[in-house]
Amino acid sequence: MLGLIRRYLTAGIMTDGVVMERHEGTPQGGPLSPLLANVLLDTVDKELERRGLHFVRYADDCNVYVRSKRAAERVMEGLVAFYAKLKLRVNVTKSAVARAWEPSFLGYSFWVAPGKIVKRRVSPKALMTMKAHIREITSRNGGRSLARAVAKLRSYLTGWRAYFRLADTPNVFAGVDQWQHRRLRMLIVKQSKQGPTLFRLLRERDVPLRVARAAAAHCGSWWAMAAHGALNTAYPTQYFTSLGVPRLGPS
Repeated sequence: MLGLIRRYLTAGIMTDGVVMERHEGTPQGGPLSPLLANVLLDTVDKELERRGLHFVRYADDCNVYVRSKRAAERVMEGLVAFYAKLKLRVNVTKSAVARAWEPSFLGYSFWVAPGKIVKRRVSPKALMTMKAHIREITSRNGGRSLARAVAKLRSYLTGWRAYFRLADTPNVFAGVDQWQHRRLRMLIVKQSKQGPTLFRLLRERDVPLRVARAAAAHCGSWWAMAAHGALNTAYPTQYFTSLGVPRLGPS
């Protein structure tokens, strides 16, 4: 085992097809980094436990929770000194004293509910990343079929929903559901291309004649039409659920 670890540490890295020597650190994204972090930082865990502090750590990422800014600054100063004894440097650009709901940890952050109850949420950055990925999957300019977009959403959102299952934000998730369904309706309108095609699709899904005709007359406005009553009637939430699109909000 020690020999295998040494080979990991002494192996070079490839940059733009050129092998280069590495003099410190572990391979980026490899299993060795969190393993060695847990071995080395076990003493940090024990020290924090000895002080009776509440903390959470994953590999080299650690959050410590205290009651006041003054206590936080004192803990930060102590951790910098403690890490130095282990010949480690705290990244000052990524470390800060802040209120508990400001930073994120592994994609999670906190929010304060009525009654001053602290709950978990998906961090704003993680939520923004997720929505950017959905935009890419449902892009109207990507030439994607609805079936292909649904398959990609199912693959992506199933894992995403499982990872963030501890988040206490049902209303936020319900809003994301509505937004992604509107993007899928936009894809349907875009793929219709012509008013008569959209009119036929809406009539096949029992949309009243007058409503279907009014919607088909403006089929060129994809995003606006995706929120039209005719599209909501023809393709409700249950329709996308039946196709296999995971729902993030409450059923």
